[in-house]
Amino acid sequence: MPGIMHLLPPRSPRTAVTAAAILLAGMGMNELALGQDRSAAIAKDAIFARKILMDAIGRNMDEIETMMASAKGVDMAEASEHSDNISIMLMAFPHLFPADTNQWKPNVERDPGRDTYAAPELWTNYGDFYARAAQASKVAYNASRAQQESAFKTFAIELRAACDSCHAAYMKSDQ
Repeated sequence: MPGIMHLLPPRSPRTAVTAAAILLAGMGMNELALGQDRSAAIAKDAIFARKILMDAIGRNMDEIETMMASAKGVDMAEASEHSDNISIMLMAFPHLFPADTNQWKPNVERDPGRDTYAAPELWTNYGDFYARAAQASKVAYNASRAQQESAFKTFAIELRAACDSCHAAYMKSDQ
């Protein structure tokens, strides 16, 4: 499967370093460096890392949607930054779903930080999940480069729809 990077124009070296740091954080660097096997604890670390990343994506999206609802209009520089952040994070996001993190169990008490809400269908349809993340990243990137508020808003609405449809397909509730 081709990497997600070919879908977007080149970014600054700082952006590449940020994306790499996110990926490496989710891989359990201590174990990677020591050459140890990935254990159940490492799977929980990957789940925790993707929850942190998704929370950061959500905070950026909340800022965008707050600006869009404001009577003041959209601060395009701030909107661009939030959108670019989302785009970068969505490039890393699907890589935080190694097979050993497919741990969904219905009707059990879950640790909200370390237990997954990812549906098992995510792994059986990983190509679709990956493509959705890539497409959403591209939409966020396009939003970050929008010159007009109306174009930005169109991309932001498209991004929200992409997020919601992916959550509907691949995120479980507490049941």
